[in-house]
Amino acid sequence: MRIGELSKRTGVSPRSLRYYEEQGLLTSSRTDAGQRHYSDAAVQRVSLIRQLFDAGMSSRVIATVLPCVDVPGDLGVAEETFTAMTRERDRIDADIAHLIETRDALDVLIRANSRHRAELSTAPEPVAPWT
Repeated sequence: MRIGELSKRTGVSPRSLRYYEEQGLLTSSRTDAGQRHYSDAAVQRVSLIRQLFDAGMSSRVIATVLPCVDVPGDLGVAEETFTAMTRERDRIDADIAHLIETRDALDVLIRANSRHRAELSTAPEPVAPWT
C-alpha cells in the first residue's frame, strides 16, 4: 500500500510515517517512480510504534525495543530490549515521583489560598472615611 493508504488506515500522518522510516522504525520498498510501498504488516507495526510513543518512549528507545518483535528468538536482542525497557520504566517512575511532588506542592498552595479566601470573605468591609 502507498503512504496515503497507510496513513488513512492508521490515522498517522504521512509526515510521521516518513519520520518513522528516517529513524529506522518502519521500512518500505520503493516503486520505480520512487513512491513508498508498505506491506500489510506495516499497519500493525505503526500501531505498535504509536503505543510506544504514547508510553513516552523516544524514537531512539523504540528503535532498541523493536528488534525484540522482529527477531523474537535472539537472546542478545532480548537482553538488550530488557535493559532498554527497564531503563524506560525507571525513567517513568522518576517522572511519576516528580509529578507527585509537584502535585503535593500545589495542594499546599491550594489549601493556603482556600484559607486566605475564607478569611477575606468573613472580614468586615472597610468603611470609607468620607461616609
